[in-house]
Amino acid sequence: MKVLYLYMFPLWGNGSGAWLRRLIEQLATSPRTKKKFKAYIIAPESHKFGFATIRKPTGIDEAVFVGNPSLPNARSFTSWTGREHVENFNHYLKETTSVVEKFKPDLIHVFHTAFLPSIGNLISDMYGIPIVITTHGSDLYYLKEDKRWRRQIRHSSLNAKYITANSTFTRRWYIEMFGKDLASKMRTIPAGVANKIDFSQDVSWIDKQYKFKYDKMVLFTGRLIKHKGAEYLAKAAKDIKAEVFILGDGPERPYLEELIKKYKLDNVHMGGFFSGRNTPKINDFYKRADIYVAPSVWKEPLGMVVLEAMVYKTPVIVTRQGGVTSIVKDGVNGLFVRPRNSKEIAQKVNKLLADDKLREKMAKNAYESVLTKFSWDKVAQRFFNLYLRSIPKPKKSSPVPSKNSLIK
Repeated sequence: MKVLYLYMFPLWGNGSGAWLRRLIEQLATSPRTKKKFKAYIIAPESHKFGFATIRKPTGIDEAVFVGNPSLPNARSFTSWTGREHVENFNHYLKETTSVVEKFKPDLIHVFHTAFLPSIGNLISDMYGIPIVITTHGSDLYYLKEDKRWRRQIRHSSLNAKYITANSTFTRRWYIEMFGKDLASKMRTIPAGVANKIDFSQDVSWIDKQYKFKYDKMVLFTGRLIKHKGAEYLAKAAKDIKAEVFILGDGPERPYLEELIKKYKLDNVHMGGFFSGRNTPKINDFYKRADIYVAPSVWKEPLGMVVLEAMVYKTPVIVTRQGGVTSIVKDGVNGLFVRPRNSKEIAQKVNKLLADDKLREKMAKNAYESVLTKFSWDKVAQRFFNLYLRSIPKPKKSSPVPSKNSLIK
């Protein structure tokens, strides 16, 4: 099975890129699928990826939905003129056609919406290749503001074999946006988490390097954009007796650094953006953290960073909205807070810091809950089965009649 993935961002620096890499890696290494699977990716990525061939399309402008640390100077898709959309579409289509001629895929997986479903749909019509579309939610936030591609996405969705969403929240939103008649072909398949974690690894280097004053640590990771609400954790930090780490980069970073100076927050550390080459390093922070805080002010489509924290046995504190509510159970594996409420964040963090037994119980529940529902092994197998159902089965050739059967 040869699958061509169409993607519109670098593979490192955002949740959907990490998702795509891990999905392909799992399919390429699992004993059940590795001999049956081959991947090719078209994406604006210069790094090599050992589990698939990557083609970086030429002539494509950098753009984002809501921000990407790998694209610090990129404009928003909403700011593109009609001509820019058409020109970028044509460049990407040309690259895709070239790859299709060479790679000859059995299926095209469109990973995100905007203009990519139309690329996949046109190729499907011209070459008879089935398509699967995946929405991650951030694309729907963009399409809510910019409606120029919505009619084309609707048409492509009707032609797609399946449409997958990363949460029930995203699935409902997609149906509301593009039509109830698509419900029968939609599947909710969440992100996955690592199946095995080495909890014995020493991460004391973090305490030494950052000269910890407190023995407890609170963590945030993600893009530093307004939607993620990191400022509310920073404002809460003055009332938290623990080291607070904010890892990531984006347009909100200068503002956060000003807050740290304004409130003289010597317990807040700005760790910057960890690229894909430094993934083991960021995993050390997940291992070291006692609590993970995701203070999003928008309806988070899923929250991959929340899953990653939980698989490292870290209880989470999140805002009660969006797809994250399908992951976190209040009082069981984490706690909910209201959006834009620094006071409540500090209260909930301090509650867990003060109660070791409660924190350890939630940590255990967090780990077990994500392994049960969100292991990459299970997620990748669901996609593989979906691929198999999408690809037409070869027609059985009719037996050639013998000479005797023709003589009567």
